[in-house]
Amino acid sequence: MIEKAKGIVSATKGKMADAVKFLEEDLKTYRAGKANPLIFNNVMVDYYGSPMPIPQVASITTPDAKTIMIQPWEKNMIPKIEKAIMDANVGLTPQNNGEAIRCTVPPLTEERRKELIKKAKNAGENAKVVVRNARRDAIDQLKKLIKEGLPEDVEKDDEGLVQKETDAAVKKVDEIIAAKEKDILTV
Repeated sequence: MIEKAKGIVSATKGKMADAVKFLEEDLKTYRAGKANPLIFNNVMVDYYGSPMPIPQVASITTPDAKTIMIQPWEKNMIPKIEKAIMDANVGLTPQNNGEAIRCTVPPLTEERRKELIKKAKNAGENAKVVVRNARRDAIDQLKKLIKEGLPEDVEKDDEGLVQKETDAAVKKVDEIIAAKEKDILTV
């Protein structure tokens, strides 16, 4: 019974870590005024009939802080990648020189910065909701184990561990959002 309770605490810790990791990955795709090849991770291009993310059909480099170069492995992919970038509405205009696609990252307007901060805070709130839901589910499962014979003091201890993990995950989410906000505001 005690092992079952420890398993619940462990699984909850994993769910909370996944929520934080997802938030970090999501925030990497935000264009914050600096060239970041990760913004193309979710841009799909038609590759012989199947949708593929751009990084799987081309190499993406940043020759300088304001430029992203996309070098397709097959030249016939250039127009398709160009169209995918335009359709994805990532705020970049691709320029094709016949060999590669160059995207110049424009500086962010004040309005766009505020929009990105709002979007980042919203993503942070969503991550916190996932963390709190994991806590609630774990506590519900622990309470059910009392009916199956788990001692109440063990349940209370495990509930305390779950709360500790929740607090740590929420703190980490706040730190990630604060760092991203600082990054967005840096001109």
